[in-house]
Amino acid sequence: MDYSKIKIPNHVGIILDGNGRWAQERGLTRSEGHQEGFNNLMKLTEHVFKTGVKVLSVYAFSTENFKRSKEEVDFLMNLFENKFAEYAKDLKEKNIRLVFSGGRGKPVKKKIIDIINKCEEITKECTNGIMNICFNYGSHLELVEAFKKMHTDIDNHKFSIDDVNEDMLYHYMFQDLPPIDFLIRTSGELRLSNFMLYQASYAELYFPKTYFPSFDAKEFDKALLEYTSRDRRFGGINYETKNN
Repeated sequence: MDYSKIKIPNHVGIILDGNGRWAQERGLTRSEGHQEGFNNLMKLTEHVFKTGVKVLSVYAFSTENFKRSKEEVDFLMNLFENKFAEYAKDLKEKNIRLVFSGGRGKPVKKKIIDIINKCEEITKECTNGIMNICFNYGSHLELVEAFKKMHTDIDNHKFSIDDVNEDMLYHYMFQDLPPIDFLIRTSGELRLSNFMLYQASYAELYFPKTYFPSFDAKEFDKALLEYTSRDRRFGGINYETKNN
């Protein structure tokens, strides 16, 4: 595909949905589906940044996912523990910065938090793009934490309440990232599930029926073609398009 002829979103968000159903339809365990989903993420990440996307945010594990069975949660925690460092090394070689959005306390094990901190440290100087993994994440939690930090800075007279504006709030999120332009949820589910709600306020939404382990480079390119066809108006009207 000639990417110079299509619109490339600056910030893409992907809700990684359908790993379990992908596995069950193939007679596999849900855990095997999660393993395949992570393998696909590592391959897909490289392609996404090659298209010209600058920021990729993925919903890997929500705060609510801890309600799943102990077996599934334990498998995912072990997967993250064993794969995050490998993923960070791969991204560093490609000059991609790795950051994590989400709570860094219980119930996440300290060993995983230490790995997360190390991954961010070893890629902090990378400049070709930003890979944001939302882990132990919920948008409501993010907003609450942002308001707490903002309140503390107001109390410490870093600025006044009258200085607060919409753009300032981005700086108080888990990561200071730009708004999401294009939000994809795989598997055909039509929900946002508490994913980066503030950042996705004006995002174009896309809900392919493909389960995430099968959402490969070809599927992502199809998504880009759909994004290119959209008329982003941010609440206004493109009169030239309307009149044609």
